[in-house]
Amino acid sequence: MNHVVDSAAPAWFPDADLIESSRIMHFMRWLRAERSLAFDDYDALWRWSVDDVDAFWCAFWDWSGIRSDAPRGRALVDAAMPGAAWFPGVRLNYVEQVFRHATSAWPAIVYRNEAGEQGEMSWAELQRQVAALAASLRRMGVARGDRVAAFMANTPQTVVAFLAVASIGAIWSVCSPDMGQLAVLDRFRQIEPKVMIAGDGYRYGGNGYDRIELIRALLRQLPTVEHLVLVPNLDRERTVSALGRPADANVAAGGARWVDWVDAIAGNADVPLDVESLPFDHPLWIVYSSGTTGLPKPIVHSHGGVVLEHVKTAALHLDLHPGDRFNWYASTGWIMWNCQVAGLLVGATLCLYDGNPSYPDFSALWRFVGEEKVTFFGAGAAYFQGCLKSGVEPREAADLSALRVIGSTGSPLPPEAYRWILDHVGPVWIDVISGGTDFAGCFLAGVPTLPVYLGEMQCRCLGARVEALNEAGQPLIDEVGELVCTAPMPSMPLYFWNDEDNRRYRESYFDMYPGIWRHGDWIRITPRGGAVIYGRSDATINRHGIRMGTSELYRAVEDLPEVLDSLVVDLEYLGRDSYMPLFVVLRPDTPLSAELVDEIRARIRQALSARHVPNDIFQVGAIPRTLSGKKMELPIKKLLLGQPLEKVANPDTMANPESLAWFARFARERGVEQG
Repeated sequence: MNHVVDSAAPAWFPDADLIESSRIMHFMRWLRAERSLAFDDYDALWRWSVDDVDAFWCAFWDWSGIRSDAPRGRALVDAAMPGAAWFPGVRLNYVEQVFRHATSAWPAIVYRNEAGEQGEMSWAELQRQVAALAASLRRMGVARGDRVAAFMANTPQTVVAFLAVASIGAIWSVCSPDMGQLAVLDRFRQIEPKVMIAGDGYRYGGNGYDRIELIRALLRQLPTVEHLVLVPNLDRERTVSALGRPADANVAAGGARWVDWVDAIAGNADVPLDVESLPFDHPLWIVYSSGTTGLPKPIVHSHGGVVLEHVKTAALHLDLHPGDRFNWYASTGWIMWNCQVAGLLVGATLCLYDGNPSYPDFSALWRFVGEEKVTFFGAGAAYFQGCLKSGVEPREAADLSALRVIGSTGSPLPPEAYRWILDHVGPVWIDVISGGTDFAGCFLAGVPTLPVYLGEMQCRCLGARVEALNEAGQPLIDEVGELVCTAPMPSMPLYFWNDEDNRRYRESYFDMYPGIWRHGDWIRITPRGGAVIYGRSDATINRHGIRMGTSELYRAVEDLPEVLDSLVVDLEYLGRDSYMPLFVVLRPDTPLSAELVDEIRARIRQALSARHVPNDIFQVGAIPRTLSGKKMELPIKKLLLGQPLEKVANPDTMANPESLAWFARFARERGVEQG
């Protein structure tokens, strides 16, 4: 394999061995042998997968060996959106698919945190702990359909807890332990959990954060919680001292009793795992929208839909093989944690890293990747851009000879970050994906049989009829439009919890184009079948009738060595003059001089057009970001258009809530009327 830097030519292309050994090639050979279906290239395969949805998913089910209690019939019996009906009569369980691999010789999980604590868990031990915790939950009265809320970090215990909850047909929901009290309550109050599983604290950036008092506060306001299972992440003796002996002490006014994790997973290895057989559309988990405005949307996905979508993505679009070592750095508050756990569905080893990926330096996570011989390493695009800016040299920090794939998501990965990976990590396959919490899957991703072009995702995913539409609903090629999906996918939400008549669900995705999923991103589909995401469509720059995604402006601005981060908002509003300010974070001790302002303007004018040069440029200390690292363009836009701060942003869902104060002051100084 090799790469070039001419963006008009492939930056990377696969060699013959990779193509032939890939799982997607195995699938295509199987289709030829078992279904008499031959496809000349990926585009032909994709078109068949979206033109004959039923045939594709039935074939994929058979090829991948999905387990169920009865032979599957048709895949799609009602193609309405929302409301599609999949695999009627089929009964299965996510956990059953995981433990198809229970006899594997390689580890199920390897783990390390930033303090250097590490461990390894075999498949047999994972199964034992899941069985023991499931039995404990049943003794607590947890039954099919009950909700179990988790307040846990990216650790093996969280994986065990999820699988135990899912095995008995209860519904899982997790929040990251760095989230604030109101953010957690906004989520868990809606679903009325019966049991909470929580860590006593977490570590990040060299510090330990005790969460015992926060857990007490949560339980006082979650009266439906009857039991707390407490995981001693920081100090078990301190926890016992604070709460009293397990099972003897009420930890909240509501009367919830606490159980120690060690006791909850104590069990005999000979006791079999009792997995509930569930309908295809039985709820698996509840995940949430970003929650920056209003109450978060509690989104319910199904066992069957998630199994199909995640096995498809892991096997065909990430090319994960049994025994691969898979790390996607994520917090439990991000859907990528769920997607990371999906590695178990295809027999990969999960390589979990908990803590700050750049502590004590930007090489920390790369050292973990090298020492654990990770074969697939994924992270948010912001992480790779941070590495680029910091000057880290991954190949000097670690032996990356086992690494063959880099994955990225969360925000658009600019061409220079692709180039940095190829130059500083190695000639690896760059597999950039784009999807969302909303359907727990990917619309766009890669395959190891296609070349990689700088700044461009390789393909639309199999089974995902993704298009770019203009405002009139007409499809576009090589022009920017709304990202839509015009046919159902199995992992689309069953419903939102407590959403009467699916009203909120419909308003969220089907308001602009009835019967068509509108995702809220600007996309350009290239003539060769790849795609480029330009950012959220509701944060798009619209200058003089010319629309532009913000990612292109960021690429131009952040290419300057003085600029660490930036945010732009177009304050075009009916009855007001259009005004577009740009906010920049500069390197320490770097002032926003007149010369630098001129340079930024020149870069934008050159990269985009004169129309897209901002009216003003301001230096700020930090750009507001969500916990998953996304720039909060829309909340800042709403704030500067006059909406009250408390209505546009929830500090508890932010990575840096202190950054809001500057923007609130800026709005007041500009005389923006709040209302």
